[in-house]
Amino acid sequence: MVTKMKELSLEELVSLCKRRGIIFPNSEIYGSYAGFFDWGPIGVELRKNIVDYWWDFFVRSRDDVFGMYGSIIMHPKVWEASGHVERFIDWLVECKSCHSRFKAEEVLEAAGIKVSDYSPENHQRLIIENNVKCPVCGGELSEIRKFNLMLETYIGAVKSEENIAYLRPETAQGMFVNFKLFTVYARNQLPFGIAQIGKVFRNEISPRNFIFRCREFEIAEIEYFIDPEKENDCPFFKEVEGITVKIWTKEMQKNDQEPKEMSIGDAYNEGVFSNQWHAYWVGKSLEWLMDIGLNIEHLRAREHLETELSHYSIQTFDIEYYFPFLGWKEIEGIANRTNYDLRRHAEFSGEKLYITMDGKKIMPHVIEPSWGVERVVLAVLTEAYSKAEDRVVLKLVPKIAPYKVGVYPLLRREPFIQKAREVYNMLKRRFACFLDISGSIGRRYARADEIGVPFGITIDHQTLEDNTVTIRFRDSKEQIRVRIGELVEELNKLLS
Repeated sequence: MVTKMKELSLEELVSLCKRRGIIFPNSEIYGSYAGFFDWGPIGVELRKNIVDYWWDFFVRSRDDVFGMYGSIIMHPKVWEASGHVERFIDWLVECKSCHSRFKAEEVLEAAGIKVSDYSPENHQRLIIENNVKCPVCGGELSEIRKFNLMLETYIGAVKSEENIAYLRPETAQGMFVNFKLFTVYARNQLPFGIAQIGKVFRNEISPRNFIFRCREFEIAEIEYFIDPEKENDCPFFKEVEGITVKIWTKEMQKNDQEPKEMSIGDAYNEGVFSNQWHAYWVGKSLEWLMDIGLNIEHLRAREHLETELSHYSIQTFDIEYYFPFLGWKEIEGIANRTNYDLRRHAEFSGEKLYITMDGKKIMPHVIEPSWGVERVVLAVLTEAYSKAEDRVVLKLVPKIAPYKVGVYPLLRREPFIQKAREVYNMLKRRFACFLDISGSIGRRYARADEIGVPFGITIDHQTLEDNTVTIRFRDSKEQIRVRIGELVEELNKLLS
């Protein structure tokens, strides 16, 4: 069960995002382009704060993870070796009447049919047995067929078969093909990780649900390389073993059992995870998601069934978030890729992709936590969305709020505006803040609440007498009085 969440429709959230300059459709004056979105002033700041905090949390604060910024286009052989050319596919069905195209599992979900086996044979059987029709026009559906999700392009002056290249569908391969270079930074020692944030492209059959399923989006990924003989020897495990979350193993799913609330430590001891490092990265991921404001009651870890595992994984856990308008949906995956990628690239390239430690040649195994940035943002917006007296309030945690402080003169008179500008000029060197002098003070508070500004500074009559201001708290509406000279110190305390 999930704790009761406020009623929220996707339409309400989309309306807020467009109205307040967070996210809006791409090329809208031409009718938009499905699966592509643009980010406005507020959205850019929110997205940047989330991504920056991810980098601080997983890279800058650690000495075992190194950053990388790779190219979007790589040698086409990379994608042959990785298995993406052959196996990075969805199963497509097409309406024989209106020619709309859908993912097979989404057609079944729309028809209210539970899918517990993700093989194409089972999809086809369920469609036939349940006489599933096109959700658009009610027409007959075609047989299921493969659809490769990679977007193709051409490199060079001639558009030919020999010059085909691909826009990357994941950032991981850039980290695998550069593995040998990074062993230098790791001083030829395991474990170590490579982290990357960047754009990826997938030719989704039917992009939908706003930014949840896009054709161009951003991924934050870590490839963490471990000694396969020490996969149950994680020195950081105590940091996460006490985190408790709902876990839904593949056995529970097969037996129609509900997810079970377990600590990461207990789940590892009961053999739920492929190894201790896998359990650690599930726990560390949950810690970060809670840090950016997601309620642990709205998160769960779901193990992939055998029929839905990616070709490179022996075990994957999705971190799913409960969206009131979508249900439980994946926002991150943590996969045990073993040595699949290094082994394949060694085979295709002829390079020896191993590390030498204590006289032994080791081809490491890999644990990969991978976040969809757009999906994380959607979860954050959903979690933060609330209403007070029919007004929208985004209760974003301060560390990711687009603006930390709003400065407001109580009245639109020169002495108040002048003092407000002085305060604003002092604060803007330290904090993301803005000055708002338009409309009534109530309207200004409401506008700030709607974009998640946690604190407001008001310059009033008393300010002109004793150089004090009020700090207004977004969530409680409480106000405290602070001297202007102590304002920076007080805000630092509140924001930390």
